[in-house]
Amino acid sequence: MKLTKLTKLTLAAALLGATALGAQAADLRIALQSDSDVLDPDQSRTFVGRIVYTALCDKLVDITPDLEIIPQLATEWSFSEDGKQLTLKLRDDVVFHDGTPFDAEAVAANIDRSQNLEESRRKSELSSVTGVEVLGSHEVRLDLTSPDATLMAQLADRAGMMVSPTAATQAGADFGLNPVCSGPYKFKERVAQDRIVLEKFADHYNAGEYHFDTVTYLPIPDTTVRLANLQSGDIDMLERLAATDLAQAEGDSGIQVASAVSLGYQGITINVANGDKADNPWGKDKRLRQALSLSLDREAINQVVFNGAFAAGNQPFPPTSPWYNSDFPVPARDVEQAKALLAEAGFSDGIDLEVQVPNTTIPLQLMQVVQSMASEAGIRISLVSKEFATLLSDQTAGDYTASQIGWSGRVDPDGNIHQFMTTDAGLNDAKYSNPEVDALLDTARTSNDQQVRKESYNAARAILNDEAPIVYIYHETWIWALDSAITGFTPYPDGMIRLKGMKKEEG
Repeated sequence: MKLTKLTKLTLAAALLGATALGAQAADLRIALQSDSDVLDPDQSRTFVGRIVYTALCDKLVDITPDLEIIPQLATEWSFSEDGKQLTLKLRDDVVFHDGTPFDAEAVAANIDRSQNLEESRRKSELSSVTGVEVLGSHEVRLDLTSPDATLMAQLADRAGMMVSPTAATQAGADFGLNPVCSGPYKFKERVAQDRIVLEKFADHYNAGEYHFDTVTYLPIPDTTVRLANLQSGDIDMLERLAATDLAQAEGDSGIQVASAVSLGYQGITINVANGDKADNPWGKDKRLRQALSLSLDREAINQVVFNGAFAAGNQPFPPTSPWYNSDFPVPARDVEQAKALLAEAGFSDGIDLEVQVPNTTIPLQLMQVVQSMASEAGIRISLVSKEFATLLSDQTAGDYTASQIGWSGRVDPDGNIHQFMTTDAGLNDAKYSNPEVDALLDTARTSNDQQVRKESYNAARAILNDEAPIVYIYHETWIWALDSAITGFTPYPDGMIRLKGMKKEEG
């Protein structure tokens, strides 16, 4: 059939329209290792939740790949001479997703919510803040009990994420069902264990730097399945490529790989005082926890489970960190000493230990190796596999004996230890409590003298190394795999996926 000139023009216009529609409907599909917990910056604690927040919720400040604090919603800031006041100047072109203006009053409302919402986990992170003074429409001052060396780093994370005061007041503790922030993407829908969908927020002050109309986060626990989905084109990128899959991904011309050394750790948290389940030998006797640590060959774990891509660890800071205490190097495995400690504690015939573990590939592989090593010392580990959000909920409630869990790490060292090891802190699910440790870690966060901080962390580490409420095992390297058509992705040590400047080239 011969096409007329008019018909050709009509078809061309239709094709252009379809192309434009396709570009308009561009979706970035990101596979996560697990599903996020509640999407409320004040209540949440999952690493994958923070990845979602990077697109959903702008913060007062952010970080560079080199871990420098830079402006985001706050354009500039300064501390008073005595360090007890922090003044922030704010952007004046920001609105929340529901149209509520972002201003100094909104910052004050957010700080108040973080400190006083009953369910908030941010209380210890902002414990130095005693009041907020609105100085102008876009200028605010935070008054502090004492100098807080950690505060700017806290404001670069969930404590600094700004939510709509209107939506937060209306929803209360249910805010996470329909979160309203001011980020480049706004909440569209969530299906638990299936997907979280965000759509572009046209009124974002920097909307032109974000090139996808929607972003879909898909929880895919199995690392092999995640990679297969990337290779088939069903997803555009994945976070936490398994080290064992690195060679396969690098050998695929349709995939690009990026990496960054993490700031965090992975280990086993022991319930020492969190409810009835702490009433057992593991919670009461540090010798058992020491024996578990001595039964592990951390270097061998790194080689067997991670192909040598990660780093063995025994502290909340990696051995490469200036905050690492070299007086307690990564211990060599000592099965005989582990047995001797068990016998000294009255368990010469061995002892059972139930450990809950996320139902994802790497944690299960890790704990199977740990299980085998510990058994040689007489520690009989049984594993209870749980979906990650369920594991966290049970851990918070004290419904566990031991839990394989880690932490993605923070810019300031305080973020890796204070909220886990001080009495009644928001993430202290072991309910560990030692007044001396509290005093040392409080000193470390309130001093701006780096030497004083280092000495305080070292002294706390000496106590914690002995009492071992957390048995640290390794420090990971973040590895991302992306479709080769994706451009503009920058790896960060905090493991977040920042969408600014990212595009997918067609063709």
